[in-house]
Amino acid sequence: MKLLRYIWALPNTMLGLIFVPLALLSRGGMKIVDGVLEIHGGFVTWFLKHCVPMKGYVGALTLGHVILGYDKESLFAYRPHEHVHVRQYEILGPIFLPVYLVASIWAFIKGRGAYRGNILERKARGTEP
Repeated sequence: MKLLRYIWALPNTMLGLIFVPLALLSRGGMKIVDGVLEIHGGFVTWFLKHCVPMKGYVGALTLGHVILGYDKESLFAYRPHEHVHVRQYEILGPIFLPVYLVASIWAFIKGRGAYRGNILERKARGTEP
C-alpha cells in the first residue's frame, strides 16, 4: 500500500528530485527521514530565500516525498508540519499543487491570507479539524 502512495505522489516528488544535483553541486546535504528525502543548504537555501513568494524566508517546503529545508535546523523544526504535507500529497497526488493554489486564492479572497488561511496549511498546523 505504501508503494501506491509513493507512485501517486511521484509527479510532485520528481519536482523535488530536481534539487538533488543542485544541492550536491552547491555543498548542500540530504538524508532520508521516515521515508522522505530531506535536502538542505546550498542552492536549496538560496531558492527558499529568493524564489518562494513569501515575506521573509521559507524554512521548509514539501514536494511529494521531498522536503526542501533552509538548513538542518529548519528541517528539524518544521519536520512534523512538513510530514503532514507529505501525507496530503499521498492523498491528493498529482492534483496537490493545483488544490493548494486554489486554496490559497480562496483564503486570500476571504481575507485570511494566502498562506495562513490556506486550509492545507491550517491542517498542517493543526488549527483545522
